Amino acid sequence: MKDTYTYKIGENLYINLTNRCTNRCTFCVRNGKETYEGHALWLHGGEPTAEQVISEIGDPKNYAEIVFCGFGEPTEKLKEMLEIATHVHKMGGKTRLNTNGHGNAINGREIAKELVGKIDSINISLNAPTAEEYEEICKPLISGAYEEMLNFARDCKSCGLNAWFSVVDVIGKEKVALCKKIADGVGLPLRVREFIP
Repeated sequence: MKDTYTYKIGENLYINLTNRCTNRCTFCVRNGKETYEGHALWLHGGEPTAEQVISEIGDPKNYAEIVFCGFGEPTEKLKEMLEIATHVHKMGGKTRLNTNGHGNAINGREIAKELVGKIDSINISLNAPTAEEYEEICKPLISGAYEEMLNFARDCKSCGLNAWFSVVDVIGKEKVALCKKIADGVGLPLRVREFIP
């Protein structure tokens, strides 16, 4: 079966660049699943090149957004992501990144400034109000993961990027309220996502 590099949900086209991720979140949609919304997102033949993805996009103006979000963390493939985003912008399309916020640690440098002019909006998964709870539910594979995520968010804010935090409603109203305080402290909005069982 052919690997899925791009898949459509609603008015958006999603890009599945990699299955690598620095988190093992307990609530992740890929846990125990081969598919999401009917799309097989585990890559069995290797990760796609930028050219392979671009060839599948067609006219990006056919979609509300081109969203970097699959069964992995898109900033694991930062170079390819930025090549694709540059192409999308040249063709008049809009881009969004859904990220765990570990891109700086993954790439060994501050990456927010590289996203300016290429990524139109950024959804950063906050997931928990404290580092301890983050470790418990996200099970990160890197040290200092929570602070890495917050630092990335601060970088996005300072670079003027259109970014926000998100949490999944399954954590409960009290923790969502605490996450709102964290988001306010960084100066970014908080969006609450519905848990997908």
